[in-house]
Amino acid sequence: MTTISASWPTTRQRIRAALSKLWQPYRPVPLLGWLLAALVAVGMEQLVGLPLARTLGMSKIPALFGALVVLDQPALIPSVLLFLILIYILPVGIVARFTAPFTNKIAARLVSYPLVITAVIHLLLLYAVLHIWCDISDYRVLVARMAMIAIILTLSLNVVNGYMGEFSCSHPGFMALGAYVASVFTLVFFVSENQFGEALVPPALGPFLFPLALILGGLVAAVGALLVAIPSFRTRGDYLAIISLAFMFIVKSLFENLEIVGGARGISNQPNYASLPVVFAWTVLAIWIINNFVRSTMGKALNAVRDDELAATAMTVDTRKTKMTAFLFAAFWAGVAGGLFAHVLRYINPDSFGIRKLAEVLAMVYFGGLNSVTGSIVGAVGLTMISEALRPLEIYKWIIIPIMLILIMIFRPTGLIAFTEFNVERLFLPKDKAPEGAEDATA
Repeated sequence: MTTISASWPTTRQRIRAALSKLWQPYRPVPLLGWLLAALVAVGMEQLVGLPLARTLGMSKIPALFGALVVLDQPALIPSVLLFLILIYILPVGIVARFTAPFTNKIAARLVSYPLVITAVIHLLLLYAVLHIWCDISDYRVLVARMAMIAIILTLSLNVVNGYMGEFSCSHPGFMALGAYVASVFTLVFFVSENQFGEALVPPALGPFLFPLALILGGLVAAVGALLVAIPSFRTRGDYLAIISLAFMFIVKSLFENLEIVGGARGISNQPNYASLPVVFAWTVLAIWIINNFVRSTMGKALNAVRDDELAATAMTVDTRKTKMTAFLFAAFWAGVAGGLFAHVLRYINPDSFGIRKLAEVLAMVYFGGLNSVTGSIVGAVGLTMISEALRPLEIYKWIIIPIMLILIMIFRPTGLIAFTEFNVERLFLPKDKAPEGAEDATA
């Protein structure tokens, strides 16, 4: 036993050393290089993906990197692996490695411009990769949009459960308020022949006024958050969890019995305004605003309240006002996510915003990591993709995912990427001139 325990750290160190040596050639690659490499890979999939897939015995291009194919037809595992190597791994590795000097020079020139210009160029490249990848199938478009909505939800809940240190269960309720308000707004104003009668405004104006519907949904969700915040933040302890859970069930029950919005049947026929670029734009906006919020003076005050409320009060922090501001801010973004969710699926009912939705969002927050914008993005995208990849397993999916989360909580109690700042400036720096820590931020 002593020999095994003594040799274990050595084995782990050897594995880490091997991985570090394998990664060494790619350390000089900036974010711009990875985006260009990914663009080449998805372009290759678009051009030769289908012939290659058929040559390897598959009827079509694997939707989610082959996970669905592997679970449905295990005999195709070698074909899927070869497809991934030829389409993704080799092109990304080769292009990123050998274009590093060029992309570092471009990155060095870009950082001399205002940050907004550099950010827009990187975002355009990211959207190009996403758009070409999604162009393969409508299923990919749906998964990508749902993943981005999950990012907004997870970030907003992390403001409360991570940065503020409380435990809120009301996000599905806020999401429901935003979804129903945005749906009623677009149906009443832009859609004819529905339960609300003829459209009040020419439908051509709908896509341009859709942001108003989302903002209105977010504001109504923030007003609803007042009903939770006012009684909750007069007390301390676990009262927020209890009151917020009750609020979620009240909102769900309200919409189940409100016939004007369809009752338990729900609402359908929402206009298709939440396209891929629209959801992408709102996700980028949410990440930017929430990241600035948690790094602002208010964000630092939230951390102070979380760590020691009495000490924060002694340092003149208005703890109740800070908590209420953060809670309403988080509820607003949950309402916006709800509005996008309703217009992606084009059908909602009260059951969409119950205890299962709460479990999903909480899992994403704690899987990705508390007090971290990066962790929320990783958690939202990771669990969305894992959930979709395990869909062929049906009921067994809900055994595998909880076991995975239990293991995460045992070995990484704070999540995969916790208490890590999302430093946008460092992301865009060239690697050959980046200060210490920039590498970790990009990774």
